[in-house]
Amino acid sequence: MRAARLIKMVLLLQSRPSMTAAELARELEVSERTVTRDAQALSEAGVPVYADRGRAGGYRLVGGYRTRLTGLHRGEAEALFLSGVPGALREMGLEDAASAAQLKVSAALLPSLRDASRTAAQRFHLDAPNWFKEPKTPELLPAVADAVWDDRRISARYRRGEGEVVRELEPYGLVLKAGVWYLCARVARGGSFRVYRIDRFTAVDADGERFEREPDFDLPAFWEERAEQFARSILRARVVVRLSPAGVRALPYALDALTAREALADAGAPDEGGWVTVDLPVESEEVAHTQLAALGPEAEVLEPASLRERFAADAARLARLYRPESGA
Repeated sequence: MRAARLIKMVLLLQSRPSMTAAELARELEVSERTVTRDAQALSEAGVPVYADRGRAGGYRLVGGYRTRLTGLHRGEAEALFLSGVPGALREMGLEDAASAAQLKVSAALLPSLRDASRTAAQRFHLDAPNWFKEPKTPELLPAVADAVWDDRRISARYRRGEGEVVRELEPYGLVLKAGVWYLCARVARGGSFRVYRIDRFTAVDADGERFEREPDFDLPAFWEERAEQFARSILRARVVVRLSPAGVRALPYALDALTAREALADAGAPDEGGWVTVDLPVESEEVAHTQLAALGPEAEVLEPASLRERFAADAARLARLYRPESGA
């Protein structure tokens, strides 16, 4: 217990010009008397802790002393920047690296590791808003993750339709979206960038040669663009809906937020009651029925007639269910 506290004290002093006894006591959760004893113990062990006397005094390390306890290697440093998503670390096989990094909590990374946050962001992106489901870990994810971190080409066999296809890929980054893992990769040797669901891989050989990563590749921006393209590609039907003011506010939560905002921006002026008529692109009539049902009486479907009839039938059933008992 004391050894861990002494290490932390050295790291704190290494990261700041000086600290008062009160500041150290607060950080270490001990008394100022204990700080004094610990500083003396460090000095006797050869750590050059110097105490400045007086009101503005405090403790500092002499001569630019740096402990070797902060020897993070690159894998640990990159894992440290992903420590906020422990489930993802575990699934990618990086849990041990993250644990080692946390044990070595660095007060100041070496210059050669200062790009660790950037390289981690290039290779992993979490996109999971408004979805709550238990992700299923693909069996081949650790092998793919190793290749992503090491900039190493893979030969992947994956299911496409009723058959399987083999591709040599340059794996640029991983994305966890709504519990599903995706690989953003470029077809080897100058091909196009594509997105693959990792649970559709049936075999991965991650022993390929290393490739030169495009330095300007922006994983979050690439994913956002592809996700938007996919969202638009599945919107093959349209419905016309009247929305109350409350319905207008709730629409982005019932449908894809971007689609809802664009439809509302193109809508006409509200009527006398504040209701707005919008033309909505939707995946299908069935999906629209489910999504718009969440708006309840704040939305009235005008077109198509078949969808309006569905909601009329729903309303009739609800009226029967909530009709007061006779004689009540």
